[in-house]
Amino acid sequence: MTEKVTAGRDRLGQVASDFARYNDDILFGEVWADKTLPPKTRSIATVSALMSMGAFEQLPVHMAKAKENGVSEKEMAALITQLAFYAGWPKGWSAFNILKKVYGE
Repeated sequence: MTEKVTAGRDRLGQVASDFARYNDDILFGEVWADKTLPPKTRSIATVSALMSMGAFEQLPVHMAKAKENGVSEKEMAALITQLAFYAGWPKGWSAFNILKKVYGE
């Protein structure tokens, strides 16, 4: 990620300042800035993990980041279909509803 992320501080800064700092500076700062994985690959891995664990609250933001990082709608649909067999069919349905919002129906 190239832009500075402040979501942790914006949403949790008053309640959990350490967590907010780890989120903004380490996860979205250092980890996402690491060049070992290309951004597109990192986004595919992240969306896969979030869908697999059923973290649908976080999925729209990361799916939009995946789109920004070059994951096409066709690739995202194939990814969700593949994951649905392993993570669960209902999770696939939920992820497709998010895909329709992120990529446009």
